[in-house]
Amino acid sequence: MKPVALIYSSQEIELKLALPASGPSSLPKQLTRIPLLARRKPTHRHLHNTYYDTPEQVLRQKRIALRIRRVGSEAKPQWLQTLKTGGLGDSALSQRGEWEVPVPGAALSLEALKATPWSRIDPDGTVFAALAPSFVTTFERTSWSVRRRDGSLVEVALDVGQTVAGEKSTPICELELELLVGQPAALFDIAQQIARTLAVLPLTMSKAERGYALAQNCLDMPLRAQPPKLTPDLPLPEAARLVLREMFCQFIANLNALRTSDDPEVVHQARVGWRRLRSALRLFKPALALDAAPSWQALRPLLTFLGELRDLDVARTDTLPPLADAYTAGDARREKAWQATTEALTQAATLQRKAVRYALDVPAVGATLLAITQWLEGLSASPRPGNTKAEPKESLRRWARRRIVRLHEQLKVACKDTGNPDSQHRARILAKRMRYGIEALHPLLPKKHTQRWYQQATSLQTNIGATRDVIQAGALVARLEADLGLVEFLRGVAMGQTRPG
Repeated sequence: MKPVALIYSSQEIELKLALPASGPSSLPKQLTRIPLLARRKPTHRHLHNTYYDTPEQVLRQKRIALRIRRVGSEAKPQWLQTLKTGGLGDSALSQRGEWEVPVPGAALSLEALKATPWSRIDPDGTVFAALAPSFVTTFERTSWSVRRRDGSLVEVALDVGQTVAGEKSTPICELELELLVGQPAALFDIAQQIARTLAVLPLTMSKAERGYALAQNCLDMPLRAQPPKLTPDLPLPEAARLVLREMFCQFIANLNALRTSDDPEVVHQARVGWRRLRSALRLFKPALALDAAPSWQALRPLLTFLGELRDLDVARTDTLPPLADAYTAGDARREKAWQATTEALTQAATLQRKAVRYALDVPAVGATLLAITQWLEGLSASPRPGNTKAEPKESLRRWARRRIVRLHEQLKVACKDTGNPDSQHRARILAKRMRYGIEALHPLLPKKHTQRWYQQATSLQTNIGATRDVIQAGALVARLEADLGLVEFLRGVAMGQTRPG
């Protein structure tokens, strides 16, 4: 067999942006109105992609994607086989190896993998023999080539279509900005110009990752914390970048899920991601030059709406249900009042969820998230204030221990006076910061003390939080002008929880 010509072998660098799924047919016209693209002629292609993996998903576990792409119509198709490796998975800026090769038809070609790292992935051929179709993506691609004065060349691609896995499907509506020549800064500059008009959100999941999630019925599930595994030899700026980027990924991944998901846990994990990020910024601030961090003023309305939605969700799903029997006690009037209050809270949460989604469609929100993404990507190059060549650098392990010990001392002081709401609030905030800090730096910390401190912080946060939730539920019920007896009942429960002994 004649060797297959390799048409692309390099590192793929692209920035992925999610777009609202509503009205995708108008997106090409909206993009052509953007000055950057207005005078550039777009190209149109129909792309049909079949992704392959083993039944055990060996490729997915190794962060590898293998697909066959059909370009054009079924009558006159062109076939390409693509292998992608090494995706980071926690940033909208994706940098991974890509090998794309023309093949004669729709079947996978082992010959086409010879000029790729496949031999290291599958030295004995058992993986290739077990490959089978996993899912399919089909979409219309409208693309523009943007050559800038600095010599950089970027392909801006709008993809609109769907992913199909068995009987399940989900829409595709996203932008991919691929760097063909130049530096990644060009991607962010073009993305910011687009974000002035369109409500884009940084997208951390590739089409392949979303396809796998769809096949496993876990698409748009809440993303929980997944702290990176730090090693003592890492430079402090690089450790900070890894920690902060994972936290920001948790935030924006759940924001993307919020566009379609009504799961209260998605809201919760979005807020957890943001709080973890803010807490880590305080943790790293004394050691890093963080003054260049972009302003997130434009995010404040969204964050406020998220907080209000979370309060409603907690009241109606967590705080009130265990108290129902104690309040109603078989009384028909109270049962009616309780039911009315529950329905009012559900309606309020539905309206608040709409407010969150409206906020996500504000272009300034996406532009701010893009700015934070770009800042985090460059953080490892940030200088350390006051550090000179003559000064010895503190090891990452020693720095981590010193910062957690300081947090523990602050928490001990705050716990000496928790008799008033302000002191309780400060203690709860410090307990959260302590817990988030230990989770982020866990591989660098001694187990003996940090495990005990982590349990103490978690217990303190839970206990104070439970009382706070009852107080907040009472305030929400009063705002809804619900039964006054229920309001007084909740106040009594809160007082009982704060009483010593």
